[in-house]
Amino acid sequence: MGGFKFEQCGNIEGLYLVEPQVFSDERGYNLEAYHAGSFREAGLDMVFVQDNLSMSVKGTLRGMHFQKNYQQGKLVCVVSGEVFDAVVDIREGSKTYGQWFGTVLSAEKKNMLYVPEGFAHGFLVLSDTAVFSYKLSDYYYPEDESGIPWNDETIGIRWPIPEDMTILTSERDSRHPAFGELSALKPKKNRKTMAAAVHA
Repeated sequence: MGGFKFEQCGNIEGLYLVEPQVFSDERGYNLEAYHAGSFREAGLDMVFVQDNLSMSVKGTLRGMHFQKNYQQGKLVCVVSGEVFDAVVDIREGSKTYGQWFGTVLSAEKKNMLYVPEGFAHGFLVLSDTAVFSYKLSDYYYPEDESGIPWNDETIGIRWPIPEDMTILTSERDSRHPAFGELSALKPKKNRKTMAAAVHA
């Protein structure tokens, strides 16, 4: 049906902004949100095993999350509304370890971000509400989840927070250890994902 534009985010290896080709007329629009062949041609040959949706109100800040043992690659986009999406490279041995990247994702732009395994991820809702979509390369395991503070001073993510915005976070997200206490994530095979792919 259509193609995709892939743009690497700065010098961070494996992190890509993705723009789908949009077909629109007076009735609305149509697009391919994901096409395995197109992604594979771009060097992104992940296998997605789970899709998630979340709805959040303005000022909600979810992050910065990651799974320690069952690391997840993520293809994220906004179905309605607008968010500022941010990631931090926490891969052991990475040349950009500790560096962050942020961008606005919106339903109007229809843009996406591919986040490889080994990154902490979070977003801030800028619109009145936002519906956020995730495609995940491994399953969600609550017991394996961890994170770093969204406002960690060592990382210094520049969140676009208006003066009149009240930040809403979960109790869990307020208790993440500082980045300086984090052990870098080692690249590894995701055993449960591999098994799921073999038996699909």
